[in-house]
Amino acid sequence: MLTTSQLPGRTIRIDGHERLYFSGTSYLGMGHNIAFRELLWEGIEQYGTIYSSSRASNVQLAIYEEAEALLATVTRAEAALTFSSGFQAGQAVIQQVADQTTVLHAPNTHPAVWSHSSDAKFGDFLTWADTVVNQVRASDSDVVIVANSLDPLTAQRHSFEWVVHLPEDRAITLLVDDSHGLGITGEEGGGIFATLQRLAKPNVTVVVVSSLGKAFGVPGGVVLGSAHFINRLKKSPFFTAGSPLPPAYLFAFVRAQPLYRQARQRLFANVAYFQEQTDSLSIFRSIDRYPVFYTSDNALASAVAPQCVLSSFPYPDPSSELITRVVMSSLHTQADLDTLGALVQKYVAQKNDPS
Repeated sequence: MLTTSQLPGRTIRIDGHERLYFSGTSYLGMGHNIAFRELLWEGIEQYGTIYSSSRASNVQLAIYEEAEALLATVTRAEAALTFSSGFQAGQAVIQQVADQTTVLHAPNTHPAVWSHSSDAKFGDFLTWADTVVNQVRASDSDVVIVANSLDPLTAQRHSFEWVVHLPEDRAITLLVDDSHGLGITGEEGGGIFATLQRLAKPNVTVVVVSSLGKAFGVPGGVVLGSAHFINRLKKSPFFTAGSPLPPAYLFAFVRAQPLYRQARQRLFANVAYFQEQTDSLSIFRSIDRYPVFYTSDNALASAVAPQCVLSSFPYPDPSSELITRVVMSSLHTQADLDTLGALVQKYVAQKNDPS
C-alpha cells in the first residue's frame, strides 16, 4: 500500500519521488481543475462549507432543486434527487423497493445497491443476462432487478437489450448503479438512464443511482427516475433524516457544465491515443471512449512502478485476486501516455523474448 499526503492528480508523490498516476476514479480531473476550484470557492462564499439541516426542514436552499433539475435534464430523467453519498442514494432506493418483492442481483453489483449483506454475487454478467428473463418469469411476485451499468474493474460494457424481453404481467423495478458511467458515457455524459428508459416497457420502473464523486467531482450521490418515484423517495428517512451534500459543491456543479464538456473531450482524446499505442500489444481490454484499460497480467504494475502507479489491488476483499488496470484522466498529457506506452511496450517485448 502506498501512502501520500497530497491529492494525486496526473502525478503522485511518494517518499519524495514523483510518479505518473494512473489510478483512482477522478476521470475528469475536477479535484485539480483550477476553474472548478474557483467555482467551489464562490459556492463556499455564498453557502458556507456545509448545510447543517434536513432537506425536509421548513427552510430550504434553492440550489438543491436547481442542481436536481439540471441533473434530470442532463440524464433525460423526469426527476432527480441528491444525497450525501452514492452509497446513501443506493440504499435509499433498495430499501424503498425491496420489501415483499423478489430481488435479483446481477453479478458484481456494488454494495450500495445490495438489499442484504448476503447479496454479493460474482460471475459473468453476460451469462446472468441470458437467464434473468426466465428468472423473472418464474417468480410469483413483483421483481426488482439490480445491476451495474458497466464493469469498471475489467473494462466491460454491459448490454441491457434483454430488458425488452421482460414479461409485462407484473411490476418490475430496474435499479442500475451508474457511478462509473455518469459524466462520461451516454450523450453529453448523461449516462445510461435514457438507454434504459428507451428499452423498458410500461410495467418496468427505471431507477438509476450514481455517485457524483467520480466524473463530476462532487461529494454526493443522485437518484434518477420518474417524478412519481422521486416524490415517494422524498418521504424516506434516508432522505429526510440524512444530511444533504454540501451546497457549495452543487453551486459549482451547476456552473461547471462547460468545464465538464472540455474535460470529457480531453479524456476521450487520451483514451483514443493510448489505444492506438497499445492495441497491437494485446495486453489490455478496453472500451472505446472509456478511461479504463484492464489487464490480467498483474506483473505489469510492478514492472512500471519506478515511473508509474497503476491501479492494482485485490477485489472485492483482501483475499481476492489482484485487479490491475490503467485508469487515466483528462489531466494526463500525451507525454504522460507516451511514457507509460513505452514502458508497456518494453515489458511486452521482454516477456515475449526473455533472452
